[in-house]
Amino acid sequence: MKIYTKTGDKGTTKLVDGSCVEKFNPRVEAYGCVDELNSALGVTKNYLLNEDSSVHEIAEHIEVIQSQLFSVGSLLATASADVFAKLPQITDTHITQLEKWVDHYTEPLPALKNFILPGGSQSAAFLHICRTSCRRAERRSSEILLAEQHYEKVLIYLNRLSDLLFTWSRWVNFKHGQTEIIWKKENV
Repeated sequence: MKIYTKTGDKGTTKLVDGSCVEKFNPRVEAYGCVDELNSALGVTKNYLLNEDSSVHEIAEHIEVIQSQLFSVGSLLATASADVFAKLPQITDTHITQLEKWVDHYTEPLPALKNFILPGGSQSAAFLHICRTSCRRAERRSSEILLAEQHYEKVLIYLNRLSDLLFTWSRWVNFKHGQTEIIWKKENV
């Protein structure tokens, strides 16, 4: 099987439901952002595994999330409610797991009283990049999801995931003894 199909050579692409749309369609933009997030998570996972073992557990969680993001992408890549219903779904269980991880990894952290600047260790900085990528995917997804209620869980999932990525960036810096840099308003 060849990797190229030539079906997109004229600026269109097929969705999961078989419909054909322009490559600049908001739906294509949304699942493209999810794909970018998934790739950034893959890079971040490698950085985590190359750091000390105190942060390796997050890499295992990232692999679970990457599989779930494939489901998110496929759901975003269909305009048909009938086809949507037949695809692997994002459920309350997935969302609850993200919330449990946020709570677990927030527990040892100092209370956050100010905005912090993204950065710290390499893996924490990459987690911040993943967070902002996730926020972009959430924004792009909301363009299509707000009109279609059956997509509600996808939007909730992306929102919780961005919270988790922020929490993980703080936790990784905490584990590495990195001091969080507070936003200094006077520097503006």
